[in-house]
Amino acid sequence: MSGSGSMMDKTAELTEMRLDKWLWAARFYKTRQLAVEAINGGKVHVDGRRVKPSRLIRPGNRLEIHKDGLSWSIEVVALSAQRRPAPEAAQLYVEDETSRLNRQEQVRARRETGAQGERPRGRPTKRDRRMIERLIRGGDPGL
Repeated sequence: MSGSGSMMDKTAELTEMRLDKWLWAARFYKTRQLAVEAINGGKVHVDGRRVKPSRLIRPGNRLEIHKDGLSWSIEVVALSAQRRPAPEAAQLYVEDETSRLNRQEQVRARRETGAQGERPRGRPTKRDRRMIERLIRGGDPGL
């Protein structure tokens, strides 16, 4: 059995697949585990319903995906057993025009307000450490 031929046959044979695996293959989530957590958290709906990660989807299903404050409303047009490069993964679905425009507006608004997210708390940066040292020594922290 030829390796490349069997993979093409496998992709052509797919009529349905698990939702979590499809979200991973379509590059909405970096890992299947992250996809499972999002589905269980109610961030993904199929045909307007909350579902389980094992839900089988097929071309024609409509998905609503909420991730990092952004929303997608898409229709599944193809299935893939493998995670492919982003341009190929984008061919697995078609996004509604209103969904695309709303998401672009959300991204633009974020950029304008500078709401890129707070820096994760943890160890101070080198700049923070220098400011702390100046404060401890009694000097002006400056900027």
